Amino acid sequence: MSRIKYIIFVLLLILPFCVVHPAFASVCRNYDVYDGLRHQICILSISRSAKNYWEYRVTVSVDGIKRPTEVYNCRERVKVQQAGTVSPFEQKGPGEMICSFFNSSRR
Repeated sequence: MSRIKYIIFVLLLILPFCVVHPAFASVCRNYDVYDGLRHQICILSISRSAKNYWEYRVTVSVDGIKRPTEVYNCRERVKVQQAGTVSPFEQKGPGEMICSFFNSSRR
């Protein structure tokens, strides 16, 4: 009987180490932007449009500050905010990073 208790005890010790936790990796790049400062841009989540393959719905953080989800249109080089506001990509900003990163990975 004590042998069974020992086996159960050992299994209970090993069990927590058998669980695989999901990986939360984000793609980050450092950029020297036109204002002369160095910024870190990280892609937190991304999904490509099924209808328009050149559009990405992305949540990014710039210098650790999370931005709302926006749609980045790599063909027109514009981003569409949740309110519907359309603005051109910032120089060396998240839009350029997203489009250049995924253009180079498709080759």
